[in-house]
Amino acid sequence: MISSVLWIFSLYLVYCVMLFLFQRQIIFPAGMAGPAPGPAAVPGLDIVWFDLDGNRVEAWYLPPADDPKQKRRPVVIFAHGNAELIDGCLEEFSAFTQLGLGLLLVEYPGYGRSRGRPSQAGIDAVYTAAYDWLAARPDVDPHRIVLAGRSLGSGVACQLAAKRSSAAMILISSFTSVRSFAGRYGVPAFLVRDPFDNLAAIRTYPKPLLVFHGLRDDVIPFVHGLDIAAAAPLGRIIRWECAHNDCPPDRRAFFKDIAVFLRDAGVLTTSRGRTIRQGFLREP
Repeated sequence: MISSVLWIFSLYLVYCVMLFLFQRQIIFPAGMAGPAPGPAAVPGLDIVWFDLDGNRVEAWYLPPADDPKQKRRPVVIFAHGNAELIDGCLEEFSAFTQLGLGLLLVEYPGYGRSRGRPSQAGIDAVYTAAYDWLAARPDVDPHRIVLAGRSLGSGVACQLAAKRSSAAMILISSFTSVRSFAGRYGVPAFLVRDPFDNLAAIRTYPKPLLVFHGLRDDVIPFVHGLDIAAAAPLGRIIRWECAHNDCPPDRRAFFKDIAVFLRDAGVLTTSRGRTIRQGFLREP
């Protein structure tokens, strides 16, 4: 009896060690992100590379669609999900530029054409450097930088919010922390190497926060989004009838909500926000 228990316990220890060693392949499945076709021929697109501790990471900056270069404009920094690339986000989120914001897409180390190995520390360092580069641009208003992230990217945005100031934050399919998923794998939470503790970061976030989450999300349960919105001093949540990979299901309504949110947050002026919403939402 005792020998059987010891054998089972030994197998469990081996399982825990293996999961500890290979967990980053689960959290950061760069190989599942698909091909990296590279940037499309988009007018004004600026390709930037950041070199940090052996990580050479790519980023794309797209200015506002009507960008008058003599004025400083608001910008959104967007962090994608763990099986995505910036290549697939440019078209999906370029509508931010129609709202009057610039868009900065920053890749993760080891993803796409970027070198290095992904980890929370490595991604934090790259995004902090990207933020500093962006805030120093003469055409960017450093007081109107918006942080946004989807799925794993919500963790990236929250960690950046703890290090740098921002005017507002938008999270899509966000989670409370990676440690909260340890029970799903039957291991203690302290074995998680990249915790991305969003709940801790968001509790002291002083600016407006907008959370989008699918009611049928089977990857990151809806309760995570509720907890994030409830923990933030100025948080609110918009519910969608969708799962994880199809969130948001209505891009037109999604950007309408964002335009209203950014106007209320002071990122877009009232008159500018009204004009943009009417133009962007015009039916074809």
